[in-house]
Amino acid sequence: MAGHEFFEHADRKRQVADPTATPRAAEEPRHSCDPAFRHGVVVGFDGSTSSERALSYAIGMAHRSGSGLIIVHVANRLPTTVWAGCEPPVFVDVPDHRTEVLGLELACADYLAEVPWILVERGGDICHELEEVGREYSADAIVVGSTHGIVGRIFGSVAGRLARRAQRPVVVIP
Repeated sequence: MAGHEFFEHADRKRQVADPTATPRAAEEPRHSCDPAFRHGVVVGFDGSTSSERALSYAIGMAHRSGSGLIIVHVANRLPTTVWAGCEPPVFVDVPDHRTEVLGLELACADYLAEVPWILVERGGDICHELEEVGREYSADAIVVGSTHGIVGRIFGSVAGRLARRAQRPVVVIP
């Protein structure tokens, strides 16, 4: 089936944009996503041991619920040095070719044959991007692995920050 057409009733009035009006800055652009993955399970994945455990749990969760799996790899943003005195730090996206490598590894993985899945690459703050992908796909849950080590203790773990701010259930896998 190539697509569906939805017809409107003749008496239903459509809103027409006013060409003289200025666009509203508060409106966010709509991101298109594959409807087959609506209400799926979002999982953060970077190839680490804790993200592999989160992926395993998310596969089972998606399989049990009969939904798709949205695997998200977020490229880190690194602060650049600002020499202008009191200005806030500037963040730049560092090219991360690991997504391609992770995608090839996932494509060859037998354990992903149980569920339909896609790999989404994002750049930026991990918590924000996972929540944003969850919103775009109307995800039923976000699954992440717990952060171990000194970096998580100093800056706060991704799982902890995400659990505090997310608008949908967050499952943290130890």
